[in-house]
Amino acid sequence: MIYLQLFLGFLKVGCFAFGGAYGAIPLIRDVVMSYGWLSGEMLTYMIAVSESTPGPIMVNLATYIGSNQAGFPGAVVATVAVVLPSFLIILLVTALLKTALKNKYVQAVLRGLKPCVIGIVLATGIYMVFANCMGSIFAVELNYNAIIISVILIAAMLGYKYFRKKKLSPILVIILSAAAGIFVYGI
Repeated sequence: MIYLQLFLGFLKVGCFAFGGAYGAIPLIRDVVMSYGWLSGEMLTYMIAVSESTPGPIMVNLATYIGSNQAGFPGAVVATVAVVLPSFLIILLVTALLKTALKNKYVQAVLRGLKPCVIGIVLATGIYMVFANCMGSIFAVELNYNAIIISVILIAAMLGYKYFRKKKLSPILVIILSAAAGIFVYGI
């Protein structure tokens, strides 16, 4: 019986929680309190813990409450129930989008947006490099550590492309950035 209650309670949360996790907290509180799964004080503590752990608050709360009420199977049931509506909606949108992507007008719009998105990402990257290396426009202050790391990363990317004839993986760039940061800034 508890599995059905967990499923229906968190399915309700998953179906009707709009406006993100913070907008869902009153609905979560209502469901949890109506079933008597946690006290108000304990729920408040769990919301705070869910905010500070990786992952969406609704999923974290559902997993914890399901585990608290019915062990590991309860955690699975509650977590599946809270994500099921979003999962089904994404499947529906993907199915509809797949057919829409074949439309020549939609393809034209996407081809037109592609250079804009590339420009926005490039401008953001350039701004971040300059802001970190030189400070603001009004108070130029060179950050030599950031300049060294930027030069190392640019040299690594260009060198890799020149010698290996392919682009450096973003994961390797992140790892190289972390190593350079540790080396340059020290621990």
